[in-house]
Amino acid sequence: MFNLVLVHPQIPNNTGSIGRLCVNAGATLHIVKPIGFDISEKAVRRAGLDYWHKLDLIVWESVEDFFEKSGVCGSNIHLATTKTDKPYFNAEFKKGDFILFGSETSGIDEDILNRYKEKNITIPMTKDGRSLNLAISCGIVLYDAIRQNFSEFYHE
Repeated sequence: MFNLVLVHPQIPNNTGSIGRLCVNAGATLHIVKPIGFDISEKAVRRAGLDYWHKLDLIVWESVEDFFEKSGVCGSNIHLATTKTDKPYFNAEFKKGDFILFGSETSGIDEDILNRYKEKNITIPMTKDGRSLNLAISCGIVLYDAIRQNFSEFYHE
């Protein structure tokens, strides 16, 4: 239904939670290397991720590889960032869209944000916090995309 993209994820627990989110939401998870941890079959099994085999997972060698081969374009991409004022709930999500999230430590590269500036979205937060956990952020945005396409989500 949707494509959730993690660019250079660093924290394995976040990625594990996001994998579970994608299984339950019927979304494809794209992970763009480099990754800050091991996602081999052995490592996943040792971590107890019993749902991982159900995950629709695509691992990309680089950001360039992802943009060249994934089918993403300016009309079907949304980039989650704290560097915009456009709230995610004002974005129009369509079935098959790609929703990009950057690494926990550095976000999405500024060149990519500038390339798709009109598609940058944010989750409104007070000035008291720095940011939300990556897995929570993915859940907020992905389920709003599902809400906007609810009839298609349950009638595929």
